[in-house]
Amino acid sequence: MGRLDNTRNFGICAHIDAGKTTVTERVLFYTGKTYKLGEVHDGTATMDFLAEEQERGITIQSAATTCAWDRRGVEYALNLIDTPGHVDFTVEVERSMRILDGAVVVFDGKEGVEAQSETVWRQADRYEVPCVCFINKMDKLGADFEFSFNSIRERLGANAIAVQLPIGHGNAFEGIVDLIRMKAFYFKQEELGAIVEEREIPENMREQVAIWHHKLVEKAAELDDDLTEKFIMEEEISEDEIREALRKGTLTKQVHPTFCGAALKNIGVQRLLDGVIDYLPNPTQVPAIKGVNPRDHKEMLTRPPSEDAPFSALVFKVVSDAHGDLTYARVYSGKLNRGSRVLNANNGKKESVSRIFEMHAKERIAREDAKAGEIVALVGLKNSITGETLCDASAPIVLERMDFPEPVISMSIEPATSADKDKLGNALVTIRREDPSFRSHYNEETGQTIIEGMGELHLEIITHKLTRDMKVGVHVGRPRVAYKETILAAAEARGLHKKQTGGRGQFGDCTITLEPFTAKQAEEAELNFKNHFAFDNKIIGGAIPREFISSVEEGCRGAALSGVLAGYPMINVKVTLIDGSHHDVDSSTVAFEQAGILAFREAARRARLTLLEPIMKVAATTPDDYLGPVTGDLNRRRAIISETEQRGNTRVVTAEAPLSEMFGYATALRGLTQGRASYVMEPTTYRPVPDGVAKQLLEGAAA
Repeated sequence: MGRLDNTRNFGICAHIDAGKTTVTERVLFYTGKTYKLGEVHDGTATMDFLAEEQERGITIQSAATTCAWDRRGVEYALNLIDTPGHVDFTVEVERSMRILDGAVVVFDGKEGVEAQSETVWRQADRYEVPCVCFINKMDKLGADFEFSFNSIRERLGANAIAVQLPIGHGNAFEGIVDLIRMKAFYFKQEELGAIVEEREIPENMREQVAIWHHKLVEKAAELDDDLTEKFIMEEEISEDEIREALRKGTLTKQVHPTFCGAALKNIGVQRLLDGVIDYLPNPTQVPAIKGVNPRDHKEMLTRPPSEDAPFSALVFKVVSDAHGDLTYARVYSGKLNRGSRVLNANNGKKESVSRIFEMHAKERIAREDAKAGEIVALVGLKNSITGETLCDASAPIVLERMDFPEPVISMSIEPATSADKDKLGNALVTIRREDPSFRSHYNEETGQTIIEGMGELHLEIITHKLTRDMKVGVHVGRPRVAYKETILAAAEARGLHKKQTGGRGQFGDCTITLEPFTAKQAEEAELNFKNHFAFDNKIIGGAIPREFISSVEEGCRGAALSGVLAGYPMINVKVTLIDGSHHDVDSSTVAFEQAGILAFREAARRARLTLLEPIMKVAATTPDDYLGPVTGDLNRRRAIISETEQRGNTRVVTAEAPLSEMFGYATALRGLTQGRASYVMEPTTYRPVPDGVAKQLLEGAAA
């Protein structure tokens, strides 16, 4: 067996509070990486090593670690990434999914599939990541394996196959039945679950286990023609044959083996690790990574997961450190030696890799090299950020980039003293390198710096990071909604910039059409859709010299970014340059940039401008008694309720609501339900603002 065959790159992801970090802590303990169990609730979790994470008991940034696991006498290397569940840090999950080969999706044994579980599942789907499921918290009061299992099948449309059953529920939960081996396993609590006892299946469960075992064998048989025949002929199917069929089905994402346990009670984690080895792919079983030639974006390239192929790696995280940036990268092909120089194919700059580390949360082990299939942290890189490709300079490739969501919320931030001014600028650049979902810009009119992010918590964490970790004094404004502008129709306009004030004049003249446009249309037309803006040059016959075309585009892009209606960025538009004229002496790049701005603004005014607002998907879980007040409050917030689902004696209300109406919702919900309800919220789309609200916003902007 080769070294890559014995490697698993996988992540643990889930809805907030399903127990991801607790599962990870148990993995580190049982693989010998830690010698005492860390707990989220008392702030000692190994992977949650940021002060903010330990205080809040949530995971904010994904942490990487490498550990070893013995499966049937063979040692496997597990590269594990623990990801956040809170929606404000969804970008952390997104970038982790991009570089993982497989994932363990954790579900709460009482709640089953929750709002954020669906988001995580969609992300795994998008990056075609094979998943196994782990129904955790089977020791929780009201835990119900069958309900949670069915919710995976029904709400996610996933072909889950149970490979284990719990022995008891809630306080009576004491072990698991392996439906393949048909044995019961008990985890000794006095040994923190490290000693596992194998026994016969309890008498009172035999009938139920037989039914689930039959379903498992039937589903496994459907995945393999030889097994189908055996099943029909009622021949015996061996344990290894079942595992092999399930592995094949998991790798092709046809099935999702489902485990159960209680990480906090130390039950079931070792068997889950066996499942990671048995069912999730090794780096050689993942399709060759695709990319394009940076010199010709139409030329598609691939890199097989082999050490002999040219080197390629994807940067998926940058962490600022006192001793220099740590750049996390997943090596897809070839080999990287310490001290070597590599090419950043996105910006064309050469980078020196002075050191290579294998990471264990915040500890690091020095390495001489990194090979295909490995996840490592690099030191020495100066110009590489998340989503960029590192490769061999003699065989350049740009691997498929990650898409990061648009920020939905902003607020102003000002340095407290003149000494803090420079520090703030540097600190914001550092945070932007670390966190691609964070944006910042300087507003010339107000003299304020505006920071933008994915939610109130996201911006709160960033301001804490500035003041506490980076020691920058700042005054913070109130959070504001990140509105956008767009157009509803097509329009044409001419932009003429002409000035003559003695000496050399300025002359730029262009005619453009402006129309609504989508990412899908941009892809079909093979147009760049940066910032939701496409530009198409249709000039023929040299009406505008080639060197000025990009200036018109710059002008139009700049005008779109600063908005026309109320100063909000304009999105989902396409500019087509159709005509123009130039002057042999007076034309310049500046003149044509100004002409582009004038043409864009005029076309936008003619194209039925409208404001868009971010819409959030809200899932509020409330006891039955408070359903009326909760739904009434959501209706007052302009929410559209799409579903009210009964779960035991609680209701889950799913709705879509404008972000502008949801500020302070946590406090309001607590007040309405005596602190007994909870909610999660995530950005879902942008929609036109109702006329009455738009009028108020425009009046506010004018004032």
